[in-house]
Amino acid sequence: MSTAAATDALSVRYLDVTAGADGQRLDNFLITQLKGAPKTLVYRIIRKGEVRVNKKRAKADTRLQAGDQVRVPPIRLTEKAADTPVGNSLRELLLGEAVCFENDAVLVLNKPAGLAVHGGSGVRVGLIEALRQVRPELDFLELVHRLDKDTSGCILLAKSRKALNILQDQLRGKKMGKFYQAWVIGQWPVELREVNAPIDRASSPSGERLMRIAAEGEGKRSLTRFRVLKRAGNLTLIEAEPVTGRTHQIRVHARFAGFPLLGDPKYGDEATNERFRKTGISRMFLHARRLVFNDPMTGEPVQVEANADTSWKQVEQQAG
Repeated sequence: MSTAAATDALSVRYLDVTAGADGQRLDNFLITQLKGAPKTLVYRIIRKGEVRVNKKRAKADTRLQAGDQVRVPPIRLTEKAADTPVGNSLRELLLGEAVCFENDAVLVLNKPAGLAVHGGSGVRVGLIEALRQVRPELDFLELVHRLDKDTSGCILLAKSRKALNILQDQLRGKKMGKFYQAWVIGQWPVELREVNAPIDRASSPSGERLMRIAAEGEGKRSLTRFRVLKRAGNLTLIEAEPVTGRTHQIRVHARFAGFPLLGDPKYGDEATNERFRKTGISRMFLHARRLVFNDPMTGEPVQVEANADTSWKQVEQQAG
């Protein structure tokens, strides 16, 4: 941290609540504003009464209103992800061809494979941190849902707290359609149209996040619908619609059906993956192709599609 940044972090600050944060809880507002501050610190300064809203003590669940002023005591922050500059190539992508759809309420991007949606666990700058840098004119910008780092395609962001709440209600109410495409290893049978099998966390000695098909009576209900789109050699291009939203759901269900995703580092077939890596094709072939939702402000239906990158056509050529 620079001397100037350290000095700023160790002085009292006053944060103005904009329209984008209207209705947000105080704790969540501070976690968003104080990048690099541990959550335990945020809750401690609230509990001790060192945070004031309009000069009055407030609780963590206090709902803020546009125009409120939040006093933050002197605290020392670690270096912010926002302090790490976004590279020119990523900046150009996020401001240009990655934008699939945008209006006053939402932004839909075509996330490239290999880009984490947020920083953490060794990732300094994720998609959301990069976007906040390249789109500083947006007072509010939050992810509505997430994609795995290795998954590409449509990702939805809200430009206001109200839009975020409405869109997340659509997700919970199964009123948002998310349709993926994937290259899987093997000849997926046309008649296999769904996998309905519970998913649970698997134990991993390394601490790696892994999921598994759970035993009967265990895990969370998980349902994925599948449709065959194309065949190429010993590969099948499928469409997958996760009806439920479990971690790694499509990947785990495809593996359970006997057709792991090409390039999947966790649940895939390493011998096949290595064969394609030798030809220069190294990504995991899962792409969020289409997103269907209702505009949070107008209620009008919105359908957005994101094109897959050139490696998808290369797979077809190599496999055919």
